[in-house]
Amino acid sequence: MSLPLLVVDAANVIGSVPDGWWRDRAGAAEKLRNSLVEVGAQGVPGFTGGPVEVVLVVEGRARHVQSVPGVRVVSATSSGDDAIVAVVRAESTGRPTAVVTADRELRRRVTELGASVLGPRSIR
Repeated sequence: MSLPLLVVDAANVIGSVPDGWWRDRAGAAEKLRNSLVEVGAQGVPGFTGGPVEVVLVVEGRARHVQSVPGVRVVSATSSGDDAIVAVVRAESTGRPTAVVTADRELRRRVTELGASVLGPRSIR
């Protein structure tokens, strides 16, 4: 059986905290990616215990952020939201899946595919 899947909307989660991320978008995405390693091992309250497969979807100036053990990074070639929907569509069958975002339209799109949704605070 596959691990539960946690798909993280990097732009939305990073943008939820006004900590100067706009000065270094790639650095902010790397910081988030590194913090998600522990989330993958421990799980997320309100979703599931660990381990969890973590996919971080990045876009724009953060597109060149690389995967690390425990966190797979997917670089959106256009819309980050479309890339998140594509990951959920392709990889969620037969396992619990949650998307971390506060984007209302994205929330609607992924719940239609059977994923649950968690807010950015759930992983910060």
